Amino acid sequence: MLNIHIPVPSIGLLSTSSIHNVMRYFPLLLVLIDLHLECVSSGAPKSSEADIKEHLNMGTKLLAAGQLAEALSHFHAACEEDPDNYLAFFKRATIYLAMGKSRSALPDLDRVVQLKPDFIAARSQRANLFLKLGDFDASFADFESILHADSSNQEAQEKLNLIPAMKQNLSHVDTLMSDGDFETAIPILGLLIDTCPWDPKLREKRADCYLAIGEIHKAIHDLRPTTRMRSDNTEGFLKLAQLNYKVGDDEESLVMIRECLKLDQDHKECFTFYKKVKKLSKQLQNAQEFINNKQYDEAIDKLGAALKTESAVDAFNQRIESQLCLCHSKAKHTNEAISICSTVLQRDPENLEALCDRAEAYLLNEDFDKALADFQQAQNIDGEHRRSQEGVKRVQKMAKQAKKRDYYKILGIKRTATKREITKAYRKLAAQWHPDNFEEGAKKEAAQVKFIDIAAAKEVLSDPEKRQMFDRGEDPLDAEEQAERNNPFQGHPFHPFGGGAHFKFHFP
Repeated sequence: MLNIHIPVPSIGLLSTSSIHNVMRYFPLLLVLIDLHLECVSSGAPKSSEADIKEHLNMGTKLLAAGQLAEALSHFHAACEEDPDNYLAFFKRATIYLAMGKSRSALPDLDRVVQLKPDFIAARSQRANLFLKLGDFDASFADFESILHADSSNQEAQEKLNLIPAMKQNLSHVDTLMSDGDFETAIPILGLLIDTCPWDPKLREKRADCYLAIGEIHKAIHDLRPTTRMRSDNTEGFLKLAQLNYKVGDDEESLVMIRECLKLDQDHKECFTFYKKVKKLSKQLQNAQEFINNKQYDEAIDKLGAALKTESAVDAFNQRIESQLCLCHSKAKHTNEAISICSTVLQRDPENLEALCDRAEAYLLNEDFDKALADFQQAQNIDGEHRRSQEGVKRVQKMAKQAKKRDYYKILGIKRTATKREITKAYRKLAAQWHPDNFEEGAKKEAAQVKFIDIAAAKEVLSDPEKRQMFDRGEDPLDAEEQAERNNPFQGHPFHPFGGGAHFKFHFP
């Protein structure tokens, strides 16, 4: 028997990441450390034995240090130099497994068992690999060989008892799925996947079960790793693209369908679907950019185009309608906003943003009761929702304000009025109520008061900052109110007739 002495780096000298990589396959590393580093049973020419030994030595040191990629390159060289060196192939298989490349490890383990059938460590590793891949028959055969060589091998005995039960469970799953009992099949598949995590068929079966009961996101979660478990898995990427599209995730759908085309650029179904997803994704992206830039009318046009591109997928409909609710509210299209927001809320009564957007539209229509009801409903759903909290306070202010001086009502315009409409209304009323049009007496005094209100309304509503204050429920010309809010009034209330500032009105 050979005496084997291999220098092992101290764990204390390794980094945390290196220790982690080493410990992942610590049992295999122990086997490697106990093996002879020289070329055993090698058919290589003597002149290359030194090179092979050097590659094996360097590879082992790098493996122990957790430098897997560098170690792999040395074992590649050793395997090429001597294709009959079972140690080189075993060590390379160990690295593949540590890197998660199980299917690359399998041919190396096959070669090891072929070169040295009594190498229990390699056969055990292959048996466990077969089991993780879901190949029950091959795994059973390897564990039988191990038990035949070593009747006291406890792991082999346990796995030989486990595998028939696993096969029976799998058969039971197929029966349950045929009978439509998907909910019962799912937990059984979960147990199978725990033992066979690298078997794509099991994950695909569970994904089918999830789809059958409407759990699309869970199906996506199961299918995603299968794209790495199967080579050239165009069908897997296509299915993932379609499912992500179905749940309204155009960006992830686009990523998946591009992966399909990377594998096969001539894949007809993938290319057709790619064009559809790309078009819709671009429309939604443009709409979001307009929203970010507060160009709500332009956003509405893009969202309308997106709705024409895809009207059959409910997830996209909800998403687009929610954005239309926002845009119409922000653009002060009150009737459209109330209509589309109500549609959104019929589908999702707890949509906080839709409740607040509809409340804003009600406010513009001066329907304070309905606005307050929407803000309060949002607050009841989420007591910490800041927008609804502020909305309740604003409605109360505006309702109180409406009982005082309402500049919109003075000019006879809606809260959605444009600057041009404000100017037009002001000119018409100023000409109508100018005090010079009235003789001395009660009528002239009444006209003076009316004219002051008209001028005040024009001043507030023509100034964006003052109008914004008024829309929040504050009167920027009420000095007492501003003082109460610790916001000193800038300038002075005007008095066209008597003291104070003087105004000149020019009419075309």
